Amino acid sequence: MINFFRLALAGMVLAMAGLISAVMTMHFAIHGAEVKVPDLQGLTVADALHKTANLGLNLGIDNKYYSVDVPAGRVLAQSPLPGAIVRREWRMRVTESLGPQRVAIPKVVGQQERVAAIEVRRLGLDLEETAQMPFGGVQPGTVIAQNPDHGAAGVERPSVSLLVSSPASVSAPALVMPQLIGLPLATASGLIAHAGLKVGPVQNSNVSEPASTDPGSMQMAPPDTVDPIGTVLGQSPAAGYRVNAGMIITLKVAQ
Repeated sequence: MINFFRLALAGMVLAMAGLISAVMTMHFAIHGAEVKVPDLQGLTVADALHKTANLGLNLGIDNKYYSVDVPAGRVLAQSPLPGAIVRREWRMRVTESLGPQRVAIPKVVGQQERVAAIEVRRLGLDLEETAQMPFGGVQPGTVIAQNPDHGAAGVERPSVSLLVSSPASVSAPALVMPQLIGLPLATASGLIAHAGLKVGPVQNSNVSEPASTDPGSMQMAPPDTVDPIGTVLGQSPAAGYRVNAGMIITLKVAQ
């Protein structure tokens, strides 16, 4: 009986040891892959790359900014922040300092876009963004604004954005609706097409309607007028009404 209890106790000890071993293995499997993010700010980019590589982290430079406080070639900012817990192979991002601004922002307003872009890049600056806007009075493709302005100091990024003129939008001129009442349908249709307008569905009528003073409604011939078949009795819009090119004109003809 004593031997039985000794064997049982030994089995329990072995089971506990196995359980503890499994828990420890799981703990290291989970937490062994975690890394505490180091503080990289102020380090040279080379030192930051070396430090993160030893921890199994990947480091990339996202941006470069001017700074009067951090010397050129050193880390200005980082993400994630120091002390954060991440998994191995995590991608860290840093901003590199360019030191104080040493390049004067050129004046490119008034230049053609291509010439301005060459000037910006010649000075080692980046052409960040180019937008267009209709602008009269200058040749299309001319730089009409820039950011930062010429000679600006204390800028953050070594880049220039341009606003370039595009051809000014030309609105179609307004037309005056011709008098079509009393004309044959074929003649009226020709005049409408020549004016850049379109003939809509033609309405037939044996009875003339009273004339209207509203230029947007159907203008009719006098009620006592007798017109041959195919003659225009009414039109909409009325004669003299301002219309735009492509507008549909409605006619009413005698049948």
